[in-house]
Amino acid sequence: MLYQIKNGSVEFGADLILKRINFEIRDNEKIAIVGRNGSGKTTLLKLISGEVELTKIEGEESFIAKSNKLEIGYLKQNPFSNLDITVDEEIKKLFTPILDMKARLDYLLKQIEKGDSLDCLEEYTRLHERFERDGGYYYEKEYNMLLTGFGFSFNDKSKKLSEFSGGQLTKLGFIKLLLSKPDILLLDEPTNHLDISSVEWLEEYLKSYKKAVCIVSHDRMFIDRVAEVVYEIEYGETTRYTGNYSKFVATKEANYEQNLKAYNMQQAEIARLRTLIEKFRGTPTKVAMTDSKLKQIEHMVKIAEPKKFDTKSFHASFTPNRETGKDVLTVKNLEIGYDKALCKVDFKQYKKERIGIIGGNGLGKSTFLKTIIGAIPKISGEFAFGWQVDIGYFDQQMAQYNSYKTVLDDFWDTFPSLSETDARRALGAFMFTKDDAFKTVDMLSGGEKVRLALCKILQRKPNLLILDEPTNHMDMIGKETLENMLSEFDGSILFVSHDRYFVKKLADKLLVFEGDRATFYDYTYDEYMAKKNEGSLPTVDIETTTAKAEAPKKGKESFLAGKEKSKMEKRLLKLNEKMTSLEDEISKKRTELESDAVVSDYVRLCQLNEEIENLENEQFEILTEIDEIETKLR
Repeated sequence: MLYQIKNGSVEFGADLILKRINFEIRDNEKIAIVGRNGSGKTTLLKLISGEVELTKIEGEESFIAKSNKLEIGYLKQNPFSNLDITVDEEIKKLFTPILDMKARLDYLLKQIEKGDSLDCLEEYTRLHERFERDGGYYYEKEYNMLLTGFGFSFNDKSKKLSEFSGGQLTKLGFIKLLLSKPDILLLDEPTNHLDISSVEWLEEYLKSYKKAVCIVSHDRMFIDRVAEVVYEIEYGETTRYTGNYSKFVATKEANYEQNLKAYNMQQAEIARLRTLIEKFRGTPTKVAMTDSKLKQIEHMVKIAEPKKFDTKSFHASFTPNRETGKDVLTVKNLEIGYDKALCKVDFKQYKKERIGIIGGNGLGKSTFLKTIIGAIPKISGEFAFGWQVDIGYFDQQMAQYNSYKTVLDDFWDTFPSLSETDARRALGAFMFTKDDAFKTVDMLSGGEKVRLALCKILQRKPNLLILDEPTNHMDMIGKETLENMLSEFDGSILFVSHDRYFVKKLADKLLVFEGDRATFYDYTYDEYMAKKNEGSLPTVDIETTTAKAEAPKKGKESFLAGKEKSKMEKRLLKLNEKMTSLEDEISKKRTELESDAVVSDYVRLCQLNEEIENLENEQFEILTEIDEIETKLR
């Protein structure tokens, strides 16, 4: 047993965060700690690291027991005290004993070569054995491996720490922690700031780590691949499960069903005995029998009714205001970036497709989304949304949004025409009920701000959702709720995510950012990974990718010549623009038609009705042509 907490509680102010928890770390176990946001997971890590202490509760015995000379490593908020030194200088502080040994070995070797005493040879032999045992010959190799594994180059070694972003400093602190090789490695959300390839690399590293690892994470696939034991914190108490995340979920469900069945059977037996007692209570010849049944009930070891899972979450569902045409988004030779082009993107999204965007950090995924919603200018190329596309856009800045207004007032400012009842109902669906609706926005947690942003977006009932890392700040229940909601969404979705479980559940196609290009794959995430691991992914250039994106879904093949195809696509863009223009014109005339001035003007009323009918006929003709062109292009 490396570490043990027995009947431990932690209190902050008047709040009991953890109560009577029992927790163990055995040998080199890989442990995951899971639970809802605010359940006390990080508090438990801080308790293990020594940052917080057990709360003494009167009449209860609690203690922490641990092995002698136990080294516990915990990634702190600000891992570096001096940002004016280089990465190499900071990291090599860890290796001072090894570097001192190396210097001494070099000195002794020179003395031996000079023919000095036998004492030098004996000391060299002893010290060399220790140098090998402590990793003297491979520490530099592991340092380089960690550096590249987390996306840094060898040139970064010579840079000052002050030159790196906050996310990069967190990764460098992580590297430093891993190289220190503590007996227990405590990791709080280690996959934050990491792209998918770095997360996959970290999984393999932690699985082979020869000491104990204790992880707090909402990344279900990461836990599935690393953890051997799961501790769940629910209702302030901990429960230990053997196995990974999938095994934990199955075991928890089975345990609940078994305990509920045992509880219901015992309650049924108690009810049966009480019926007998009531029936024969006044019968003199049955006194002994009724006393026996009463004692039988009293002596039963009562089974507590099992608590239902804490699955409280938002439960919104909505239908878009209107349907799009077949083509939702066309992207052609689009170069994106700021000062210079990061990437060229070329693909097509059709109605109700759910496209997941994955790839390394800094390759342009978020930049691409910002470009197509008009937040930043394109460098070259073109993109166009199809007919009647209404966009709902979410990015991480929305989770940083601050305001001194209450949640209700902030929501009402966005939708002033809603009644209070409707506004409260909309907010209630996203768990802003009762007093929570009167919290100020700046008091909300990151997860709560994400829920408020999603509530506003979905209230507009868009038919195309463009989402940039929507699951950040969400706990597992929140992620599962969002997955289920989006799976049932009757529209199109284009989303960026590093959460592989989320991508796997939601995406039916992928846009993968690699180097200076984005490649479209008509695969689910599982299909993509299978082909990637087999080495059978097609190596396609951008032109091939476009052809694939525009390929027919039912096996039809397009034999259109390039020039004719290009002409049709340009015509399609113009027709979609014309449809939007006609829609606006019809809307204006309908507004005029409902005005008081027109209602009393019979001549103008007839004129407007005729104009609207002509515009709708024109719209129908354009729609027919759009359908014909789209059919040919497919």
